[in-house]
Parts: sequence; structure tokens; C-alpha cells
Amino acid sequence: MAVKDDKGDPDEALLEIRFRKLRILPPIGKQKKYPALTLTVIHAEERGTPKRRKKIEWKLLTDLPVQSRKDAIEKLEWYALRWKIEVFHKILKSGCKAEESKLRTAERLVNLIAVFCIVSWRVFWITMLNRSTPNAPPQTALTDPEIKLLDHLVKDRGANRSQRTTISHYVVKIARLGGYLARANDPPPGNIVIWRGLSRLTDLELGAAIGAEIMGN
Repeated sequence: MAVKDDKGDPDEALLEIRFRKLRILPPIGKQKKYPALTLTVIHAEERGTPKRRKKIEWKLLTDLPVQSRKDAIEKLEWYALRWKIEVFHKILKSGCKAEESKLRTAERLVNLIAVFCIVSWRVFWITMLNRSTPNAPPQTALTDPEIKLLDHLVKDRGANRSQRTTISHYVVKIARLGGYLARANDPPPGNIVIWRGLSRLTDLELGAAIGAEIMGN
């Protein structure tokens, strides 16, 4: 299994995987109200003790079907994505502020959250794209008007010509709009500054479009 050590460097873990079905009974006082559950416990334990990170030992309970080792590995791979899922929900909650909505009907709330999910996904995607494929072209995630606005608003500094054609270069520009200082020893920009930067960029893009329409240019 591919993992990262405490410094973020790639590492590999060899896991021993066991799984077994369990029948879980409800509390004695509630057995007439709730049925018993048939769950699968998956135990993944790393062989040996790694030097640069904590040893992996996961004990998972699931009601999803696990009939083979392949099924168990699939559920472990899903669980390994939990951090990314938590970050996505953090953007949805703290960035989009979904919980602060004042809508009064479920239908309106569902529509709003659907839009927020798209926005949150884009923020998260751009952040992760910067870390996984920093040399990809900026058009991978940004529109041409966004690229032109970023070039106009955020001046290049310390980047050579080849770096100016990468998604990483433009993600830093977005982050700088959101308050990121972009110092030499700063870690890569996170979701919060990317959220703030994209929010500001969207406002500026809308203003530019309205201004062009009014002025006829």
C-alpha cells in the first residue's frame, strides 16, 4: 500500500488483512424496537515497525458486502480516502457555510447544497492538483478569462518562464489573492486560502464582465 511518512515523502506499507462477519445485537431494552445487525469487521495491520511514521493498524466495521479479500482491500482503499472526504466537508461547511443557510424547505436546501458541492469540489481539486501534478498546464483547471485576470492582478515574482505556464504558478496566484504570502519556506497553499482567492477572483471576473457589457468593450 502506498503511503507517506511524517515528512510527506512516499513510502510503502505491507498489510496483513483479516475479515469476519459479526452479528451485533441491540441493547437488551431495545431489542423489540431494533433488529440485529450483520456487520463485517476488517482488520488491517502493518508488518514490522516503520521508522519515519506511525504503524498502520485499522479496525473497521462495515455493513457493506465483503465476500473476499478483494472486497476487503476495496473497503480499506475507500477508508484511506477519509482525510480527503473530511477536507471536502470542511470546505462545504467552513468555506461555503452550508450550515448557515436560512432556506426553509428541503427542496431549496438540496439545490443549494448541490451547487455548494460543485464549488467545494473545484476548490479541493485545484488544491490537490497543485500537489499531484504541479507542472500541468493552467487550462487544466482554469478558464482563459481567469488566467488573464490573474496575470493582470497578481504580478509574477521569482518565477522563470517555464514555471509561468504551469498550474502550480497560477494556484499560488489564486492563493495570494486569498492572503497567502508565498514565502520560500511556506508550505503549499491549503484549501482555505484557495477558497478565499477563488471567491475574490470570481467577484473580480463578474465585475469585469459587467463592466465590459456596460462600456461596450
